[in-house]
Amino acid sequence: MIFGKTKLELKVGIFVFVGLVLLSIFILSIGGFKTWANGYRVNFMFGFSNGVKVGAPVRFAGVDVGVVKNIRFFIIPEEKKTRVKIETWVKEKVKIPKDSTVWVNTLGLLGEKYIEIMPGKDYVNFLAANEELAGQDPISMQEVGALAMKVVTDADDTLLKINKGQGTIGKLLNDDTMYKEFEAFATDIRKHPWKLIWKTKENK
Repeated sequence: MIFGKTKLELKVGIFVFVGLVLLSIFILSIGGFKTWANGYRVNFMFGFSNGVKVGAPVRFAGVDVGVVKNIRFFIIPEEKKTRVKIETWVKEKVKIPKDSTVWVNTLGLLGEKYIEIMPGKDYVNFLAANEELAGQDPISMQEVGALAMKVVTDADDTLLKINKGQGTIGKLLNDDTMYKEFEAFATDIRKHPWKLIWKTKENK
């Protein structure tokens, strides 16, 4: 009886162990964590990361080739600036030219942020493991708002100057003297259209 009970417990233990292994593989696959895949780490430097998060995709020429693993901050004392280092993992078969362009892109209008890599043309020098490449900083919404406000303010100032008769356009629209001279010229031409022909001959 003891032997039979031990055999049953062994079978149950093996079943539970296999179930846990399968569950772990399923969870890792869903999370995109490919511990068994070959790859290497490369770092991208930004002044502004625009909300990119750990686990975000890394795309090379529009194809998913990796994932963001870590995000760190550091300060450059001589420049008095804070930089963001985005540490990524990419597949081993992906070779990134050192003259490639890197920026933070968005999936859709308000979608997830991810790292976009546009391949360069230097197919002799490639990024090695743990090397760094400077990325192009995205424009923040605050900068977009400030630019839009500046455009509106400038437009208001221009319209105000025109209404006050300032500038060439303002003078044309508000100077009665020029309008009266043009009206007199038009009236004279209607009465004496031959003057157009005569002046043309004189110019020749």
